[in-house]
Amino acid sequence: MSTDSDKYVQFKKVKKSYDQSNLVVKEFNLDIRKGEFVTLLGPSGSGKTTCLMMLAGFEDVTSGEILVNGEPITDVAPYNRNIGMVFQHYALFPHMSVAENLAYPLNVRKIAEVEVKRRVADSLALVELEEFGDRYPAQLSGGQKQRVALARSLIFEPSIVLMDEPLGALDKNLREQMQFEIKRLHEKIGFTAIYVTHDQTEALTMSDRIAVFNEGVVQQCASPDTLYEEPANAFVADFIGENNNIPAKVIEPNGNYFELLLGDKTRIRAISNNDLQTGQECILTIRPENLFIATPASENDNSIKATFITQLYVGDFIRYFFKLGDKTEVLVKALNDHQAPHFKPGEKATLTWFATAGLALEKPSK
Repeated sequence: MSTDSDKYVQFKKVKKSYDQSNLVVKEFNLDIRKGEFVTLLGPSGSGKTTCLMMLAGFEDVTSGEILVNGEPITDVAPYNRNIGMVFQHYALFPHMSVAENLAYPLNVRKIAEVEVKRRVADSLALVELEEFGDRYPAQLSGGQKQRVALARSLIFEPSIVLMDEPLGALDKNLREQMQFEIKRLHEKIGFTAIYVTHDQTEALTMSDRIAVFNEGVVQQCASPDTLYEEPANAFVADFIGENNNIPAKVIEPNGNYFELLLGDKTRIRAISNNDLQTGQECILTIRPENLFIATPASENDNSIKATFITQLYVGDFIRYFFKLGDKTEVLVKALNDHQAPHFKPGEKATLTWFATAGLALEKPSK
């Protein structure tokens, strides 16, 4: 049963066109709970940033409606929406100190000076930069600048915080540190966060829910584990994490499973959340970590013959590349437990997997 807090932010049939002909956002519907962390994920040009900018008020809505706490905001000026914003390139004022940057949103709102000083001190402590108030942005590292930008977006106590690729300019280690920092602040303060990224790992790590965009349409909106384990279609399966796509044809439903025929005439079983019909061509998707190289003790449901191509050593695991009888290439990801097998190029092997690990999805239209 939904409550008002389940629909704190609402996108209702929102569309966006820049030329009144081609839709960048085709029809966006999404309800966001108060205090939820929702990520808009997708490739460049898929419409995710446009949706964020329409909520912020920096882009007009072509049709449809956006509501916050039940009130339409489509015609509300950006500075009256009480929304914080964090950008990829920080947007800090270079001529202002860190403390002055933090104070700026409060001064614009004509907050009393004593309250400004208190909030600035509290904000610096919140992001663990108490000793940096007198420094200027040029004297900060990338991670420190992003902490200041985050603190500035929170200092005026906005109802919603929007983040547009905020970690895109940071290196891998700093990105991971800032992911933890943002999640820590979200859990501590409980603000409603809407986050835009094209980084799948970042989305899986940080989000309560993820809306996956492609060509202006949300393909699926769900929790990270549901998206990864139960993708709605082949695009989501491919975009979220690594995946093997094996062409197949539906033979017949069989209880909770589908009997499939693979390209080399191997018959296997798989599950599906699509409405597949007998004789229909489909895609069998299997995550690389759910595909195993057979041993005499293997007792998995499905198996298929494969030819070894090459392998990559990645420290804690090994990536094996094989080719199936129909020339489809597949990836097996196995832990490097010092018992991992070794093959020579062209050597034959048997790959196995459990029926519940293979998902049959509709073949995407070209």
